[in-house]
Amino acid sequence: MEIHPSADDRRIARLATAAIVLTVAEAAIPLPLPGVKPGLGNIVILIVLLRWGWRDAVWVGLLRVFASSLLLGQLFAPGFFLSLAGSLTSLATLGVTKHLPRRWFGPVSLSVFAAFAHIGGQLALARVWLVPHDGVFYLVPVFAAAATLFGLINGLVAARLLRDRIPAPAGASGQ
Repeated sequence: MEIHPSADDRRIARLATAAIVLTVAEAAIPLPLPGVKPGLGNIVILIVLLRWGWRDAVWVGLLRVFASSLLLGQLFAPGFFLSLAGSLTSLATLGVTKHLPRRWFGPVSLSVFAAFAHIGGQLALARVWLVPHDGVFYLVPVFAAAATLFGLINGLVAARLLRDRIPAPAGASGQ
């Protein structure tokens, strides 16, 4: 049996690689609090969502979570499951919010929605599995501030890249 990757497969692999590289590089950044990360790989996922659609964004997002966890030696560790929960929640939110009017909801607002969903998914899993106590919710203000800050920054970077550097594919509708 021989597998012949399509042009779409190659594109998704290249985009997933970019997201993985950003995620692995981000792991080298010292963080003031555990779990507070800029989410640089999410810039790629947001660009994929807006250029090639939700299905491709899901592929890139899930490949990023699995491959970066494998490369960082955290596959199936609690951090992997937290990342997966956050990514799934974020991708589901992007799937819904992408259909909001683009006139009022662009890359920055989508990024902020995704960042809040990511943190929400992680906190929900942490509450149910790792810290079965409501005290975990005392961290909500810190994580909400980080989600706002990094969601805005990542959304602005994605918007700039979409506008200036990333050409739209021929015949792509962004759906």
